[in-house]
Amino acid sequence: MLRFLLPALVGSFLLPVSPASATTPNIIIFLADDMGMGDTSVYHDWSGNKDDRQLHTPNMERIANMGVRFMDAHSPHSRCSTSRYALLTGRYCWRTSLKYWVLFGVQCDPLIEKSRPTIATFLRDNGYRTGMVGKWHLGLQYRQTDGSPAKGWDDADLTQPLADGPTDHGFDYFYGISRSHPTSGPGGKNSNAPGQRRGPGWIHNRRVVGATGKGKQLDDSYVLNEIGPVLHARAFEFLRSATAASKPFFLYFASPANHTPHTPCKSIAGNKVAGTSRHVDGRPTGSTRLDFIHENDVQVGLLLDYLQRTADPRRPGHKLLDNTLFIFASDNGAESRSKTATGPLRSNKGSTYEGGHRIPFFASWPAGKLGDGRPKTPGRTSSRLLALNDLFATFAQILGKPLPDLSKGRTGAEDSISQLAALRGEACPPRPPVFPNDHNEASRKNSEKRAVVAVRSNASPLKGKWKLFLDHRFALEGKLHPTELYNLETDPFEQKNQLNNPEAGPALDFLLKEAAKAKGDNGSTRP
Repeated sequence: MLRFLLPALVGSFLLPVSPASATTPNIIIFLADDMGMGDTSVYHDWSGNKDDRQLHTPNMERIANMGVRFMDAHSPHSRCSTSRYALLTGRYCWRTSLKYWVLFGVQCDPLIEKSRPTIATFLRDNGYRTGMVGKWHLGLQYRQTDGSPAKGWDDADLTQPLADGPTDHGFDYFYGISRSHPTSGPGGKNSNAPGQRRGPGWIHNRRVVGATGKGKQLDDSYVLNEIGPVLHARAFEFLRSATAASKPFFLYFASPANHTPHTPCKSIAGNKVAGTSRHVDGRPTGSTRLDFIHENDVQVGLLLDYLQRTADPRRPGHKLLDNTLFIFASDNGAESRSKTATGPLRSNKGSTYEGGHRIPFFASWPAGKLGDGRPKTPGRTSSRLLALNDLFATFAQILGKPLPDLSKGRTGAEDSISQLAALRGEACPPRPPVFPNDHNEASRKNSEKRAVVAVRSNASPLKGKWKLFLDHRFALEGKLHPTELYNLETDPFEQKNQLNNPEAGPALDFLLKEAAKAKGDNGSTRP
């Protein structure tokens, strides 16, 4: 255990800064929706896609070239709500009431507990201006006409401010949508089509935009193929305000782009989007899905351009880009089963096979020694095992601050491991296992059997990258019932089940012991 604790203890002295220090980095997390590793040219050399099949994403390449790309990064879950919960809290969602699947419907109870700190509350408590634009999908609580909390959708009055939403979980500013991009109409019952006018409706801080009362009527301000320009404008509204305040900022840009239906916008800030995506060979893709991913690339480019041209008020003589930690990732694997989208991985979104949760993840931060900041030279590549829930502990180490104090009733980040050393390319021991969750293939008829947790490790006593599947009883009851075992080093397509192979016994025993340590609603995977 000491070997895992030592880097965290040592690392906390690598960057001893105070919240108000000029060296405290700005942080941007750009989270794409349903995007596989094959959906960006950052991984073109890995995907095996031909030049006339690989989408060209030059602005995503700018980040990777300036910094580092990870080849073994994972979403904590293969669906959106649950992955976003883990990202923001540093805690696996299978420890909550939502053991599997996703929040679905027009109104869902808040998934993040009132007392649970998030990355946003942690950073705000440490001097950051915090903002979010885009897809929340972690549940909301509305109010009744008299101002009391609504029990559900039926007694909600949309003209009243929210009783629980993003601004109750650490964000100073929010402009976005409650749930997935295509959920149409206030009742969520209309068919999803690119040309439809109504979506789930915009929310600004605590207010539902354009709401006209208990009839659940919304105006026409949310249009599926016009979300890009709105999110751009609101993100930059927040950035300019935060920059003027001379405070470090945290922007969580949770893009709905790439979720079906594929509705790319015409243009963002003068940059054409619809019909303009290109393959690596320069030819048009002719794909609305790839146009929608291209929309993300345009958004990333506009953010980078702003950071590159804007003076840093906290560091005279420097631009914002130099001291901004910019992270790009996806909430889960590609929605499409296309080999082009998922690369040489088995399955896709919703699966615990690698295609469901192995994601693009790349980042840069020149002032923090995370890359050299040069966009025209190849960046560094890391094979380090990483998960989105690791960001909480990583930010804590950057600030030189402890994780939320359990003794004060603010529990937090039980499953988060700092990756600062790995981001910088420094030597560090193997990460303890990650536990991605959910599995389409487990059962398509019995919902109780859908909750499959995989124990994924690069630190087994046997050489290789081992992965153990546990059935639904792990998430539901904390019981260990192994079903599949793979060595991804020799079997990257997860085709040869080693569960009954005696030679794989040491790896199986190791992974079962790791799972036993992590099981239970109050457990932790942090050493």
